[in-house]
Amino acid sequence: MRRCTSADVLRQHGEGNANWLTANQSPIYAPDLNLQDGIWSMVKRDIGNLAAADLSQITRAVNRRLKMLRYRPEAVNGCLTGAGLVLEA
Repeated sequence: MRRCTSADVLRQHGEGNANWLTANQSPIYAPDLNLQDGIWSMVKRDIGNLAAADLSQITRAVNRRLKMLRYRPEAVNGCLTGAGLVLEA
């Protein structure tokens, strides 16, 4: 008995509908290359001990920290460097 995986089902569906369906394979997830993880880590570090009364207070704290990061390009560049990426001028 052959085991049917979701990949097999998806492949067959794609082949049967190739006239209108285009499928692209996503790259493998690599957290060390994800710039967003570095930025989010900095935000979480600042709001980690926040005792918020409601969701709007958390939202304001996150937005405030993200706004502060806009004016600290060296912090964002550090995330790029940590991911092995270089920003060329």
